[in-house]
Amino acid sequence: MGSPTVTMRCPSCGKELQAFLAPTPPTQWFPCPSCHTPVPVVVPRDLPPLYSWEVVPGLYPHLQPPRPPRWRSTHVASVALAVAAALAAVSAGVLGYEGYLATEPTEFLVSGTVFEDTGGVLVPANGAIVNLSVNGHFLRSTTTRPDGTFTFWPVPAGGIELNVTKRNYGPSIVYTFASRSYSTQTQGLQITLEPGVAGNSSVNALTPFGDLETLLAFVGGGAVLFGASAVVAGAASIVVRRPRGGVAGVIGAGAAVALPAVLVFLYLGSAFPTVTVVAGVVGAAGAFALVLATADVASRGETVDPA
Repeated sequence: MGSPTVTMRCPSCGKELQAFLAPTPPTQWFPCPSCHTPVPVVVPRDLPPLYSWEVVPGLYPHLQPPRPPRWRSTHVASVALAVAAALAAVSAGVLGYEGYLATEPTEFLVSGTVFEDTGGVLVPANGAIVNLSVNGHFLRSTTTRPDGTFTFWPVPAGGIELNVTKRNYGPSIVYTFASRSYSTQTQGLQITLEPGVAGNSSVNALTPFGDLETLLAFVGGGAVLFGASAVVAGAASIVVRRPRGGVAGVIGAGAAVALPAVLVFLYLGSAFPTVTVVAGVVGAAGAFALVLATADVASRGETVDPA
């Protein structure tokens, strides 16, 4: 049997050419008679090639073996959740300590000046009666001096209510707070009496906490929620590294993101600014982890198991 003859078309110029194939090698090159471009030809075999690269063996370079990525989004989310959990735990401890300090017995000075509004002109109110109540319980009263000033000493810690009255003027009520951990203005208070009757009163609330029990309830609730968030985020930082752990990362990140809203809901943002800053960092870390975990869940198509 002579050498097989094959007819093919040049991939460069499109002209047909004939080639006489030898038994070996399996891949042979023939120049195009028109453009002189080398054209590869494979010797026919009994069995067809299994893979495309077998058509012209050795023509293409070997591909580099695939390399795993240097970092995974779930690993970064795990670190962010761990940071959020640690900061949330610290915040819970700080709130607990602040609540303890608020219960410490301490004496405070409460002072201020009462003015009368006489046609837009404020003058010191002489002889106005100032009633002092602490934590909802009446403590004592005093009368303003000729210059309109008044002073209470000593005053225990808690929510302070000043009820100022004078004949021909409507009452003026001021709420403030004093404790070792959280205090609003208690000295140099300026209270203005508007002309009116007893039922026409004005209220100035310097604090959202009416008494010490309310402050402790809100601080305790904030500490518990911060601690719970730290536990959830810490557990999620471990589970999110596992296969199909993105859902746990989303839950843990959501718990961290909700902490700044907890401070606003419990009126603790203005009371404890340091905790507010830390909660902001926790929320930012939780939001970052939430984006990464959500992207991982979406890419894997994970769902929450109803069981």
